Amino acid sequence: MNTKRRVACVIGALAAPVLAVSLPASSASAHGWVTLPTSRQEQCAEGLVDCGQIKYEPQSVEGPKGLHSCSGGHAEYAELDDDSKAWKVTPVGSSATFTWHNTARHSTANWQYFIGNQKIAEFDGHNAQPGADVSQQVDFGGFTGRQKVLAVWNIADTANAFYSCVDVNIGGGGDGGGTGGGGGVCTVPAWDAARVYNGGDTVSYGGHNWRAKWWVSGDKPGTTGEWGVWEDLGVCPA
Repeated sequence: MNTKRRVACVIGALAAPVLAVSLPASSASAHGWVTLPTSRQEQCAEGLVDCGQIKYEPQSVEGPKGLHSCSGGHAEYAELDDDSKAWKVTPVGSSATFTWHNTARHSTANWQYFIGNQKIAEFDGHNAQPGADVSQQVDFGGFTGRQKVLAVWNIADTANAFYSCVDVNIGGGGDGGGTGGGGGVCTVPAWDAARVYNGGDTVSYGGHNWRAKWWVSGDKPGTTGEWGVWEDLGVCPA
């Protein structure tokens, strides 16, 4: 009996370190990306564009502050830097609402927006923890036509930032509160990814007005198909 006990103690002592090593470590691998207008990461996550690994990691495009790349300097996400891919271009007015979805709410120094190397907007984060979804109205200044907007989320307590690129057609109509050529001005409230809509509710998105056919939350207008939840009411009136 004593022998059995000694053997059990030895086995327990040997097993304890193995168990400790095998316990999963906490991870901060989830962070944030732009979901509205539809960023390149979001298009990858939705399967709209074939992007490889980033499809599973839209929130993880993190790199040193000060970069001007869609991939955040990650070789495995380099497809985000490929401007020749069939990225969806969102028509917008002279301004648009950009929404970040944050899966880890890091204290924030600021959010910045660039077209080329020119900064077009900056919003102070006050070194505070943001909400799970953060929306900002970005004015495009004098830029028009198709542009690639680089959105940057600068973290307050690290040397890193998160990067997200959005392709837009400025002056192509839109839901951002600005005016645009051809598409008119959308006066119906813009679609909000965090809001719950009931059947009959109307929103504006991508220069069009949309009506919910039934209860919905999170499904983006224009992505659910003919038989989906959103009915396209047409281009916002001029």
